[in-house]
Amino acid sequence: MINKIDKKIIVSCQASSGEPFHENNCLMAMVKSVISGGALGLRLAGSNDIKEARRFTDLPIIGITKPDPLPENWKNVVYITVDFNDAKSIAEAGADIIALDGTSRQRPKENLAELIYRIKTELNCLAMADVSTLEEGLMCKLFGVDIISTTLSGYTTYTLDKNSDEPDFELLKNLVKMADCPIILEGRVWTPEHVKTAFNLGAHAVVIGSAITRPHLITKRFINLSLE
Repeated sequence: MINKIDKKIIVSCQASSGEPFHENNCLMAMVKSVISGGALGLRLAGSNDIKEARRFTDLPIIGITKPDPLPENWKNVVYITVDFNDAKSIAEAGADIIALDGTSRQRPKENLAELIYRIKTELNCLAMADVSTLEEGLMCKLFGVDIISTTLSGYTTYTLDKNSDEPDFELLKNLVKMADCPIILEGRVWTPEHVKTAFNLGAHAVVIGSAITRPHLITKRFINLSLE
């Protein structure tokens, strides 16, 4: 499975309640569109969307759970695949890789090492840690994760200085150098140049979300740039 996503583009197809693509089968139309465009992996949230996508594709799926809407204090809390029951639900729906919050924030239930172990041994899935710092990535590697992603850089209270229009290439570079496992770049990937830079720095794969699948944010970005 890890080889299947080597140097590949993975597209994150997610929509929150209140967004047009959250309605009816709009999100699955988006999934089919990115597949027809050449995406070779998907990142999907929730067992329902994963199960629906599995009806028409056998591409690798990175599965997560997260609340909708997000809690008001989301920068301070663990909310991506919080516990084993979350992981089990998306594994049973057809996810190949279970992504979970790999930050140092306090967890409400199992500790991180236990959750990673159970995902790998009881669900027979790959475990991917979404982290925000190098230290978190190295900690997760010690706990046995198969893949590390830069997903949460800029989205924790202690990395807000990273929240800009650029992916965290510095974190990617350091993880590639020190973590000794596949590293995925995710977060604020807006241009083909970002993708090219990521692969040149050693990224195993790149996850693109909003730049492809959230038209309201793409439109807003163009408008904001036009007003500068």
